[in-house]
Amino acid sequence: MLPTDGHVHTEWSWDCEPGDMEASCARALAVGLPAIAFTEHLDFTVWTSVEPAPDAPAKVTDLITEDGTLAPPRLDVEGYLACVQRCREMFPDLVILSGVEVGEPHWHRDQVAAVLAAGQFDRVLGSLHTLPLGAGLNEPGEHFARRPAAEVVRDYLAEIARLVAGSTDFEALAHIDFVSRYWPAAAGPFDPVDFEEDFRHALTAVAAGGLALEVNTNRRPFPEIVRWWREAGGEVVTFGSDAHYPGGVGLGFAEAVAMVEALGFRPGRHPHDRWYA
Repeated sequence: MLPTDGHVHTEWSWDCEPGDMEASCARALAVGLPAIAFTEHLDFTVWTSVEPAPDAPAKVTDLITEDGTLAPPRLDVEGYLACVQRCREMFPDLVILSGVEVGEPHWHRDQVAAVLAAGQFDRVLGSLHTLPLGAGLNEPGEHFARRPAAEVVRDYLAEIARLVAGSTDFEALAHIDFVSRYWPAAAGPFDPVDFEEDFRHALTAVAAGGLALEVNTNRRPFPEIVRWWREAGGEVVTFGSDAHYPGGVGLGFAEAVAMVEALGFRPGRHPHDRWYA
């Protein structure tokens, strides 16, 4: 049995187009998932010097000002939760969890706490999407264009440890390998072994914080990272496709499950549980 897809975005995320919660539920059932968690973006970081990708959706490019600033709009919590409830009524055979993915929670503790105080979300993920760049903040892609590649990766993983130390408002760290998505082709294939010490430092901080580690299948996950996670004392993993369109829900899960099982993790008592060492 496949696990819950614990990291999915729909039309309620500001960067998601095309997103469709109903179609994502239908997809989850079609591929045999027991549950799905809609973890919409909750972002307070303002990005600077943004260069939109050629394939960026219009809803993203429309947010970028002439000076390259991007201020993500606030999540419409009321509308989102109403949509979740409609889907629960439409798909009674699927466990549907509400949630958010909080970007840089350690930089926005009061704002994040104010949104989460109502206790309306079943799952809360913490993520690091940006790093300081000059006087502003931007995604790793902009850093790789201006800085040595290895330096960017090390800075990213060091910031993960600071994120965990500075925030307790989430339960699982999403895509610790996010920085690898932007790794420049000119540098050759990304190999986490080249940054083993840095990954181990970040993973030790996550484990010490009592958090779960997400195995993200947006790209093929690295088994080395999951092994280092267990060796660092990590006891819990979750799975997330990071899908931004319905067809991405559950992609790569069979392979990820086989890898995680081979490294000693097992499912909980219920199909929608986390997996444990």
